[in-house]
Amino acid sequence: MEIDLRSDTVTKPSPEMRKAMANAEVGDDVYKGDPTVNKLEEKAAELFGKEDAIFVSSGTQGNLVSVLSQANRGDEILLGDICHIFGSEAGGVSVLGGVVMYPLKTNPDGTIDEERITEAVKPDDYHKPSTKLFAFENTHGGVSGMPISKESSDKMALAAKKAGLRVHMDGARIFNASVALNTSVKDLTEHVDSATFCLSKGLSCPVGSIIVGEKDQIAEARRIRKLLGSAMRQVGVLAACGIIALDNMIDRLADDHENAKKLAIGLSEISKVEINPDNIHTNLVKFKVPENKGFEVSDKLKDFGILINGSYTELRMVPHYGIESEHIDTTISSMSKVMNSI
Repeated sequence: MEIDLRSDTVTKPSPEMRKAMANAEVGDDVYKGDPTVNKLEEKAAELFGKEDAIFVSSGTQGNLVSVLSQANRGDEILLGDICHIFGSEAGGVSVLGGVVMYPLKTNPDGTIDEERITEAVKPDDYHKPSTKLFAFENTHGGVSGMPISKESSDKMALAAKKAGLRVHMDGARIFNASVALNTSVKDLTEHVDSATFCLSKGLSCPVGSIIVGEKDQIAEARRIRKLLGSAMRQVGVLAACGIIALDNMIDRLADDHENAKKLAIGLSEISKVEINPDNIHTNLVKFKVPENKGFEVSDKLKDFGILINGSYTELRMVPHYGIESEHIDTTISSMSKVMNSI
């Protein structure tokens, strides 16, 4: 058996999800006629304390639709310099929406200083783009899946709102933050106008993300989703998994966090591996190996049946549904052998 630690996107749907897919009641979602999608969207909106929600195909699409439904061509979005929207979504908001991205320095804990947000808002000057939106991540994938507390989230969101901006949260793994912080997603997103979350990462669904927000913004999001060619029809077969995920797959994220901490501690005891286990709070385990040795490490781990993404120096392992404690033991042992060979 392979131990696939490349990402929590490699999760397989649970047996309960597969059964729900087979039995899902479906209709045409473009006409809002799919009862299973409607149920999922209503459940998500209620869970986050927002007015409405929309099902989209991916987290990247969720962020794209969220931004384009709140900022127009030539407008500006403020966001972190190591955030997913800026660095890992192919520049979509600029390429497809003409929205200017203005990156702000991200702190080691994934937050952005309030002063940086305020100072980055452009004056009313026709030489400059109009700053309309601020976006941040929770958990923050760029800093080992750091969960952003309600206090920190509120500070950033309220600073942006005071400056007249709308606020979007890329909450791809917001439920990991919720579990780690023992704080509801409703509380964590209290002061944001929109938020996305992925069903297809730690929640183990095969496809899909959700945007939650205000009714008018979600209505515009439906138009943008259609513009992108991404309105789907009998998609209740996928939404059925999302309902199972929200009902049954959230609390088990604590198991992933426990495995991640165990993995981080084990890696910290291996020569030539650089990691601080105290910085690992959710399911993303980032670490460093000697410079330019990362691809060699990932290649040699394949010989032990362990899959991770290659890189030059910084690597990542991601425990998820289907990864058990004994798999972590095997990974630590294999990693020790690999590092002794380079």
